[in-house]
Amino acid sequence: MSVRDAFNLEGRTALITGGSRGLGLAMAGALGEMGAKVVISARKADELDAAVENLKRDRGVTAVRVIGDLSRAENVNPFVDAVAAAAGAPIDILVNNAGATWGASAEEHPLEGWNKVLGLNLTGVFLLTQQIGARWMIPRKQGRIVNIASVAGIKASQHLKAIAYHTSKGGLVQFTRALAAEWGQYGISVNAICPGFIPTKMSQGALDQLAPRVIEATPMKQLGEPADLEGLIVLLASGAARHITGQIIAVDGGASVV
Repeated sequence: MSVRDAFNLEGRTALITGGSRGLGLAMAGALGEMGAKVVISARKADELDAAVENLKRDRGVTAVRVIGDLSRAENVNPFVDAVAAAAGAPIDILVNNAGATWGASAEEHPLEGWNKVLGLNLTGVFLLTQQIGARWMIPRKQGRIVNIASVAGIKASQHLKAIAYHTSKGGLVQFTRALAAEWGQYGISVNAICPGFIPTKMSQGALDQLAPRVIEATPMKQLGEPADLEGLIVLLASGAARHITGQIIAVDGGASVV
Protein backbone atom coordinates (compact mmCIF):
# COMPACT_ATOMS: atom_id res chain seq x y z
CA MET A 1 0.00 0.00 0.00
CA SER A 2 1.32 3.44 -0.91
CA VAL A 3 1.55 6.17 1.70
CA ARG A 4 -1.13 8.13 -0.17
CA ASP A 5 -3.47 5.13 -0.05
CA ALA A 6 -2.73 4.55 3.63
CA PHE A 7 -4.10 7.99 4.52
CA ASN A 8 -7.12 7.72 2.21
CA LEU A 9 -10.40 7.55 4.19
CA GLU A 10 -12.77 6.99 1.29
CA GLY A 11 -15.43 4.44 2.13
CA ARG A 12 -15.12 5.14 5.88
CA THR A 13 -17.72 6.85 8.05
CA ALA A 14 -16.64 9.07 10.94
CA LEU A 15 -18.68 10.32 13.89
CA ILE A 16 -17.31 13.42 15.61
CA THR A 17 -19.07 14.46 18.81
CA GLY A 18 -18.92 18.12 19.71
CA GLY A 19 -18.41 18.68 16.00
CA SER A 20 -20.23 21.96 15.55
CA ARG A 21 -17.33 24.28 16.39
CA GLY A 22 -13.71 24.57 17.53
CA LEU A 23 -11.59 21.45 17.57
CA GLY A 24 -14.43 19.17 16.55
CA LEU A 25 -15.28 21.20 13.47
CA ALA A 26 -11.63 21.35 12.42
CA MET A 27 -11.23 17.58 12.78
CA ALA A 28 -14.47 16.91 10.92
CA GLY A 29 -13.20 19.01 8.04
CA ALA A 30 -9.88 17.18 7.95
CA LEU A 31 -11.49 13.74 7.94
CA GLY A 32 -13.95 14.83 5.28
CA GLU A 33 -11.19 16.23 3.07
CA MET A 34 -9.48 12.83 3.19
CA GLY A 35 -12.63 11.14 1.91
CA ALA A 36 -14.54 10.06 5.01
CA LYS A 37 -18.28 10.43 5.25
CA VAL A 38 -18.74 12.81 8.16
CA VAL A 39 -21.39 12.78 10.88
CA ILE A 40 -21.20 15.59 13.43
CA SER A 41 -23.15 15.88 16.65
CA ALA A 42 -23.81 18.54 19.28
CA ARG A 43 -26.64 19.74 21.49
CA LYS A 44 -27.76 22.79 19.48
CA ALA A 45 -29.45 22.48 16.10
CA ASP A 46 -28.56 25.99 14.93
CA GLU A 47 -24.84 25.47 15.61
CA LEU A 48 -24.92 22.13 13.80
CA ASP A 49 -26.67 23.67 10.80
CA ALA A 50 -24.05 26.42 10.67
CA ALA A 51 -21.27 23.83 10.91
CA VAL A 52 -22.67 21.75 8.05
CA GLU A 53 -22.85 24.90 5.92
CA ASN A 54 -19.33 25.90 6.98
CA LEU A 55 -17.88 22.51 6.06
CA LYS A 56 -19.49 22.59 2.62
CA ARG A 57 -18.59 26.21 1.86
CA ASP A 58 -15.05 26.33 3.21
CA ARG A 59 -13.79 22.78 2.72
CA GLY A 60 -16.04 21.13 0.18
CA VAL A 61 -17.09 18.53 2.77
CA THR A 62 -20.65 17.22 2.87
CA ALA A 63 -21.64 16.34 6.43
CA VAL A 64 -24.78 15.12 8.14
CA ARG A 65 -25.69 16.17 11.66
CA VAL A 66 -27.34 14.54 14.65
CA ILE A 67 -28.56 16.44 17.70
CA GLY A 68 -27.68 14.79 20.99
CA ASP A 69 -26.86 15.51 24.62
CA LEU A 70 -24.49 12.79 25.77
CA SER A 71 -24.26 14.07 29.33
CA ARG A 72 -27.34 12.00 30.24
CA ALA A 73 -27.03 8.23 30.10
CA GLU A 74 -30.59 7.68 28.93
CA ASN A 75 -29.88 9.69 25.78
CA VAL A 76 -27.08 7.49 24.47
CA ASN A 77 -29.02 4.58 22.94
CA PRO A 78 -31.51 6.82 21.09
CA PHE A 79 -28.59 8.94 19.92
CA VAL A 80 -26.81 5.91 18.43
CA ASP A 81 -30.04 4.92 16.66
CA ALA A 82 -30.24 8.43 15.21
CA VAL A 83 -26.60 8.22 14.09
CA ALA A 84 -27.29 4.92 12.36
CA ALA A 85 -30.24 6.43 10.49
CA ALA A 86 -28.32 9.57 9.50
CA ALA A 87 -25.13 7.82 8.47
CA GLY A 88 -26.72 4.96 6.56
CA ALA A 89 -23.50 3.02 7.14
CA PRO A 90 -21.50 1.51 10.01
CA ILE A 91 -19.33 3.89 12.02
CA ASP A 92 -15.67 3.15 11.30
CA ILE A 93 -14.14 6.14 13.11
CA LEU A 94 -15.32 7.55 16.43
CA VAL A 95 -13.91 10.85 17.66
CA ASN A 96 -15.00 11.48 21.24
CA ASN A 97 -14.61 15.24 21.34
CA ALA A 98 -17.69 16.58 23.16
CA GLY A 99 -16.70 17.98 26.52
CA ALA A 100 -17.51 20.42 29.29
CA THR A 101 -15.65 22.28 32.00
CA TRP A 102 -16.49 24.09 35.23
CA GLY A 103 -14.31 26.66 36.87
CA ALA A 104 -14.14 26.59 40.67
CA SER A 105 -11.57 25.98 43.36
CA ALA A 106 -11.55 22.44 44.74
CA GLU A 107 -12.89 23.49 48.14
CA GLU A 108 -15.83 25.31 46.56
CA HIS A 109 -16.56 23.09 43.55
CA PRO A 110 -20.29 22.24 43.51
CA LEU A 111 -21.49 18.68 43.10
CA GLU A 112 -23.67 19.87 40.22
CA GLY A 113 -20.58 20.95 38.31
CA TRP A 114 -18.68 17.78 39.16
CA ASN A 115 -21.52 15.59 37.90
CA LYS A 116 -21.97 17.64 34.73
CA VAL A 117 -18.30 17.45 33.76
CA LEU A 118 -17.78 13.79 34.66
CA GLY A 119 -21.11 12.86 33.09
CA LEU A 120 -20.16 14.17 29.66
CA ASN A 121 -16.37 13.92 29.60
CA LEU A 122 -16.09 10.41 30.99
CA THR A 123 -19.37 8.54 31.49
CA GLY A 124 -20.82 9.79 28.20
CA VAL A 125 -17.66 8.76 26.35
CA PHE A 126 -17.79 5.29 27.92
CA LEU A 127 -21.44 4.70 27.07
CA LEU A 128 -21.18 5.97 23.50
CA THR A 129 -17.98 4.05 22.81
CA GLN A 130 -19.50 0.92 24.29
CA GLN A 131 -22.49 1.18 21.95
CA ILE A 132 -20.49 2.03 18.83
CA GLY A 133 -18.08 -0.80 19.55
CA ALA A 134 -20.74 -3.40 20.24
CA ARG A 135 -22.93 -2.42 17.31
CA TRP A 136 -20.36 -1.94 14.56
CA MET A 137 -16.69 -2.23 15.39
CA ILE A 138 -16.42 -5.54 17.27
CA PRO A 139 -18.65 -7.52 14.85
CA ARG A 140 -16.72 -6.16 11.86
CA LYS A 141 -13.29 -6.58 13.54
CA GLN A 142 -12.20 -3.06 12.72
CA GLY A 143 -12.43 0.48 14.03
CA ARG A 144 -10.58 3.63 15.00
CA ILE A 145 -11.41 5.42 18.24
CA VAL A 146 -9.78 8.74 19.10
CA ASN A 147 -10.51 10.36 22.45
CA ILE A 148 -9.88 14.07 22.80
CA ALA A 149 -8.44 14.39 26.28
CA SER A 150 -6.26 17.34 27.37
CA VAL A 151 -2.87 18.15 28.79
CA ALA A 152 -4.95 18.77 31.93
CA GLY A 153 -5.27 14.99 32.05
CA ILE A 154 -1.53 14.40 32.17
CA LYS A 155 -0.26 17.48 34.02
CA ALA A 156 -1.78 19.43 36.90
CA SER A 157 -1.95 23.21 37.18
CA GLN A 158 -2.18 25.43 40.23
CA HIS A 159 -3.54 28.23 38.06
CA LEU A 160 -6.35 26.43 36.23
CA LYS A 161 -8.93 25.79 38.95
CA ALA A 162 -11.04 23.08 37.35
CA ILE A 163 -10.57 19.89 39.35
CA ALA A 164 -13.50 18.06 37.75
CA TYR A 165 -12.10 18.79 34.29
CA HIS A 166 -8.62 17.60 35.29
CA THR A 167 -10.08 14.45 36.82
CA SER A 168 -12.29 13.67 33.83
CA LYS A 169 -9.46 14.07 31.34
CA GLY A 170 -7.08 12.01 33.48
CA GLY A 171 -9.74 9.31 33.57
CA LEU A 172 -10.10 9.53 29.80
CA VAL A 173 -6.37 8.96 29.39
CA GLN A 174 -6.54 5.75 31.37
CA PHE A 175 -9.82 4.76 29.68
CA THR A 176 -7.93 5.00 26.39
CA ARG A 177 -5.15 2.70 27.55
CA ALA A 178 -7.50 0.16 29.11
CA LEU A 179 -9.79 -0.02 26.10
CA ALA A 180 -6.85 -0.28 23.70
CA ALA A 181 -5.62 -3.29 25.65
CA GLU A 182 -9.04 -4.94 25.68
CA TRP A 183 -10.24 -4.22 22.15
CA GLY A 184 -6.98 -4.66 20.24
CA GLN A 185 -7.95 -8.28 19.63
CA TYR A 186 -10.84 -7.03 17.51
CA GLY A 187 -8.68 -4.90 15.24
CA ILE A 188 -9.80 -1.70 16.97
CA SER A 189 -7.26 0.98 17.81
CA VAL A 190 -7.88 3.42 20.65
CA ASN A 191 -5.73 6.52 21.05
CA ALA A 192 -6.00 9.91 22.74
CA ILE A 193 -5.02 13.40 21.71
CA CYS A 194 -4.19 15.83 24.52
CA PRO A 195 -4.45 19.40 23.24
CA GLY A 196 -2.83 22.20 25.18
CA PHE A 197 -4.39 25.65 25.35
CA ILE A 198 -6.11 26.35 22.04
CA PRO A 199 -8.47 29.34 21.74
CA THR A 200 -12.03 28.02 21.50
CA LYS A 201 -15.34 29.07 22.98
CA MET A 202 -14.82 26.73 25.94
CA SER A 203 -11.25 27.77 26.70
CA GLN A 204 -11.50 31.49 26.04
CA GLY A 205 -12.46 32.44 29.59
CA ALA A 206 -9.35 30.81 31.03
CA LEU A 207 -7.15 32.17 28.27
CA ASP A 208 -8.32 35.71 28.93
CA GLN A 209 -6.56 35.40 32.28
CA LEU A 210 -3.76 32.95 31.58
CA ALA A 211 -2.63 33.43 27.96
CA PRO A 212 0.62 35.35 28.67
CA ARG A 213 1.59 32.86 31.39
CA VAL A 214 0.76 29.89 29.13
CA ILE A 215 2.81 31.26 26.24
CA GLU A 216 5.78 31.96 28.48
CA ALA A 217 5.67 28.41 29.88
CA THR A 218 5.45 26.82 26.43
CA PRO A 219 8.76 25.97 24.71
CA MET A 220 7.40 27.00 21.30
CA LYS A 221 6.14 30.32 22.76
CA GLN A 222 2.74 30.17 21.12
CA LEU A 223 -0.82 29.02 21.59
CA GLY A 224 -2.19 26.24 19.45
CA GLU A 225 -4.85 26.44 16.77
CA PRO A 226 -7.65 23.99 15.94
CA ALA A 227 -5.86 23.19 12.68
CA ASP A 228 -2.95 21.77 14.70
CA LEU A 229 -5.05 18.65 15.36
CA GLU A 230 -6.00 18.01 11.75
CA GLY A 231 -3.00 16.02 10.56
CA LEU A 232 -2.92 13.93 13.71
CA ILE A 233 -6.60 13.01 13.60
CA VAL A 234 -6.21 11.90 9.99
CA LEU A 235 -3.21 9.75 10.93
CA LEU A 236 -4.94 8.08 13.87
CA ALA A 237 -8.11 7.46 11.86
CA SER A 238 -6.30 5.98 8.87
CA GLY A 239 -4.63 2.78 7.80
CA ALA A 240 -1.29 4.47 8.35
CA ALA A 241 -1.87 4.00 12.10
CA ARG A 242 -2.77 0.30 11.92
CA HIS A 243 -0.11 -0.57 14.52
CA ILE A 244 -0.61 2.42 16.84
CA THR A 245 -2.90 1.99 19.83
CA GLY A 246 -3.08 3.00 23.47
CA GLN A 247 -1.05 6.14 22.82
CA ILE A 248 -1.52 9.51 24.51
CA ILE A 249 -0.26 12.29 22.23
CA ALA A 250 0.07 15.87 23.45
CA VAL A 251 -0.39 18.73 20.99
CA ASP A 252 0.77 21.58 23.20
CA GLY A 253 3.93 23.18 21.86
CA GLY A 254 5.96 21.21 24.40
CA ALA A 255 4.23 22.60 27.50
CA SER A 256 3.73 19.17 29.07
CA VAL A 257 7.43 18.24 28.96
CA VAL A 258 8.83 21.15 30.96
